[in-house]
Amino acid sequence: MAAMDAIPATTDETYSDRLLAFTIPARHARGRLVRLDDTLDVILAAHDYPPPITHLLAEALVLAVLMGGLVKDDGSQVTMQAQTEAGAVNLLVCDYKGGELRGHVDFDPAKLAELGANPSLFALFGKGYLAITFDLAGGQGRYQGIVPLEGDTLAEACERYFYQSEQVPTLLRCAVRSDDDGVRAAGLLVQHLPEGEEGRERLHAKLDHPEWEHVAILAGSLRHDELLDGELSLEAIAWRLFHEETEVRVQPGAAIARGCRCSVEHYRSVLERFPEDQRVEMRDPDGIVRVDCAFCSKQFEITV
Repeated sequence: MAAMDAIPATTDETYSDRLLAFTIPARHARGRLVRLDDTLDVILAAHDYPPPITHLLAEALVLAVLMGGLVKDDGSQVTMQAQTEAGAVNLLVCDYKGGELRGHVDFDPAKLAELGANPSLFALFGKGYLAITFDLAGGQGRYQGIVPLEGDTLAEACERYFYQSEQVPTLLRCAVRSDDDGVRAAGLLVQHLPEGEEGRERLHAKLDHPEWEHVAILAGSLRHDELLDGELSLEAIAWRLFHEETEVRVQPGAAIARGCRCSVEHYRSVLERFPEDQRVEMRDPDGIVRVDCAFCSKQFEITV
């Protein structure tokens, strides 16, 4: 890790499609910053989404990276799923694993068209829920938190998840812009780390803790145009926000790319787990099972 005094512009700084981690030791806080550019274009190019769905998925992908960047162990995966039974969006799912990012949205075009140009989160989902799952590597297990899909944005819903399921004060900011140059999205996550041990009071019981209030005010001052400014490095953003702190440590994280893990071999291994009579029902007249990948919109022809 490197401590920041002042940040000169260098080619080693982080601009897009790479996660940046930072900590503020004196405030018991940590954060993550990310800006998605080419990676976002590749993921979105697999689907012809209308603007409201493009914006929704872009925000979700940023959040998946920010939350996934909290897990240190290689091979761990974070999955975010938002679902409803009555809204225009039936299912949104994103996952992040060691720099590999993917996501897709299943929606009802007719219901979406009735909502107008800029539908709210509630209009898109109705009374939905948000599930966030951490699959930890090395046999450490799997845990999941489920919260109501409430708030004006997905970021607000994720903040609620951390409050209710993790009991960690968390601030999330996301920005999405779509123009002639394509779609760009970026985000910031800041948390107050629990410093208590078993049997001691944890910081989550003190949402008005002066350390957290100070950090949250500074982080909350970040503007959307700063997050999306491709000429402003992520290190520079962290410095702008927290330059009055005695020490801010930064560490570039994984490079990010679309990571759809579909393949003929993968689907064949899945299909081989089904009984033969069920595989017979799946085959077309030519004896082929055709599988569509929702993430990358490719079709795979499997003989099994």
